[in-house]
Amino acid sequence: MAKLNQRSLKLHLKHLSREELLDEIGMLFDKFTKVKEYYQTKFGAEDSRGVLEKYKAIIEKEFNPSRGLPKARLSVARKAISDFKKISNSPVDLADLMLAYVEAGVGFTLEFGDIDEPFYNSMEGMCERAAIHITKHNLHDQFESRFRQIVTDTIDTGWGFRHAQ
Repeated sequence: MAKLNQRSLKLHLKHLSREELLDEIGMLFDKFTKVKEYYQTKFGAEDSRGVLEKYKAIIEKEFNPSRGLPKARLSVARKAISDFKKISNSPVDLADLMLAYVEAGVGFTLEFGDIDEPFYNSMEGMCERAAIHITKHNLHDQFESRFRQIVTDTIDTGWGFRHAQ
């Protein structure tokens, strides 16, 4: 069998009835969490806010778990943002999540002291990407106070963290 690509998939789907297509999408919705989350955010379902909160919780768990010591795995927290980008097209929610990453990282370093340079580079990089995203989508008014708080919270933080913001 030939490798399935988007063109061959479209050819196959073209031969399905409307009812069969609806069944196929419904099956994907039930079977795959990411598909369900995509449609929840796309159609603004009441629980679309819950999708954002789920991804915020992943980040929060890395830096401030409810039990035990934090693992602070930057890759896990960044993956949450990457995964969210794939399912949501809300510029506001993405900006919110990106700043949640930075805020969680700032809180972590305030709680546990100086970390290492890669940690701060990751926080600074995400803060810069958030600023670019917020500027691109003209969301300054919604997020300015959070940026100011990040700057205030990092006044005495090591590795030049505050100065890069």
